[in-house]
This record gives sequence, structure tokens and C-alpha cells, in this order.
Amino acid sequence: MPLQLTGHVELPAHKGNGGFDHAAVHAATGHVYVAHTANDAIDVFDPATCKHLYSIPGLTAVAGALVSDESQLVFTSNRGENTIGVFAPGTGPEVTKIAVGERPNGLAYDARRRLVLAANVGDPSVPHSYTLSMVDLDARALRSAIEVPGRTRWTVFDADAQAFYVNIMEPSQIVVVDAGQPDRVARILPIPAGGAHGLDFDPATRRLFCACDAGVLVTLDAGTGKVLNQGKLSGVPDVVWFNPKRRHLYVAVGDPGVVDVFDTTTMKSLGSVATEKGAHTTAFPPTGDILIAFLPQTHRAAIFSVL
Repeated sequence: MPLQLTGHVELPAHKGNGGFDHAAVHAATGHVYVAHTANDAIDVFDPATCKHLYSIPGLTAVAGALVSDESQLVFTSNRGENTIGVFAPGTGPEVTKIAVGERPNGLAYDARRRLVLAANVGDPSVPHSYTLSMVDLDARALRSAIEVPGRTRWTVFDADAQAFYVNIMEPSQIVVVDAGQPDRVARILPIPAGGAHGLDFDPATRRLFCACDAGVLVTLDAGTGKVLNQGKLSGVPDVVWFNPKRRHLYVAVGDPGVVDVFDTTTMKSLGSVATEKGAHTTAFPPTGDILIAFLPQTHRAAIFSVL
């Protein structure tokens, strides 16, 4: 199998509903920052020692975490208070909060322009609430709000093309925002499977990997939008990570609780690795040697060696 379980990290027990959500890794320390939605906190742990280090509280219904190694900043999407959090890595950080749109979720960052995109889930009962918030980090303020046609999912930034890609659940599509014109949607890439959800990008081949609620992994050309491949998943997916070192792709599927692994050269399945039912989110460090799955039933992180 392409992944081998090597250990677990015990994390704080859930205080409320929500379990874990998105996570990111700080390259310099290897520390993992995971959104512990149930606790309104970011949990920080060291996978090398399998130790929980500390938690950062006061982030209501936190849904996303993103680390910029270039700017040495951590960003969070605080869905319960319609803000993003910004702070430096390390213990006892001072968190700056910036107001964004309705229920922020996915995050992406243009370090050159110091521009943060928060993809807002919105509220079906609130008209025009499906938006992308473009935040000027130096001004600590919202620069623009871009209305999109449906609920947002995950987002990535393409540094070469200077573009943000954002998944939209329904209609299933990827919207593209030019970082140089961050007040409008530049292009739309239709997705031929329902419920565009998890998203990652291979800059070497200019391919986007879009995992859809319909149980389909769609691979497409980022420049033209041409669909290159469609593959079957084990169920409804969430987080997707591309491993450029191994040329593998990892897709977390909460039910039945597996990570589906694909060879991105051939787009053939390499099999599924069991995690835990409800484990829909993972983290992947830049070193490319481990994958971390978050187990909501046992409030742990499972560490897998990449083979």
C-alpha cells in the first residue's frame, strides 16, 4: 500500500459539535495547525514526537487553516463569526481578525500581493451571500467582494498564472480569479460531475484535481478547462492533497473512512487506506514523507508514512 500507519497524536476532546476541519503545516518547524471546529480553536502538534503542543482558542467555528511559509503567517477562517484570523507561527500568538463574508471556509493566499481570498459558504436564506472576500493584508481590510453562483468549497492559488481557483458546489464548477484584477471572476471551468469539493493543483503539469460529491475525481487542464480524466472514488470526498515527490494524490473520504490514493502520471487508483468513519480531512507537509488524517470519533491524528 502507498501509506503505512506509524502512530497517533492524542488531541483535545471535542467540547461541542463539528469535529476537525482543514489543516496546514508550518515547514520550518513541521508543526501542524488543524481547525478544531468543535472547540473553536486551532490545535497545534508535532508529528515527529506525536505530541499536542498547544491550542489557540477564540476562533468561533473555525473551519480552515492555511500557512504561508513565505510570509511566516497562519490564516484561519472563522465561520461562526465571519472573520479570518491572522497570526505568526508559535506559542501565544496575537491574532488579528478581519471581517469577511458570510461563513468563510476555504482560504488561499497571494504572498506577492499580500492578498487573501476567503471563500464564503454563504447562507441560502440570505440573498447574494455566496461570495469570495478579497482581503488586503497590509490594510487589514476587505478589498472587494465577488459574488459567485453557489456555495463555495475549497480554493488554491497558482503562483505561476497568478490566479485563484475556487470550487463551487452547485452549479458544479471552478471559478478563476486573476490576482491582478481581484474584483471579478475571470473565467469559469465547468465540472462534469456534481458537487465540486476538494481541490489541489500540480504546477508542473498545469492540472487541477477536483474531487466531487458524486464520487468522481475530475482532472482538468487549468489553462483550457479541458477535462483530462475522470476516476471513481470510494464515496463523497473532501480534502485533496497532491504529492509532487511521489506523483501521488490523496483524497479523504469520510464515509466509509478511507484515503483514496491515485498515481497522477497514469491517474490509476493505487488503493484505499482505512482511517476512521467521519475522517474527511487531512494534512500534508511540504517534505512529502507523511500524510496526517484527523479522526473525529477518537479525537486523534493518525500519522501515515508515504511509501
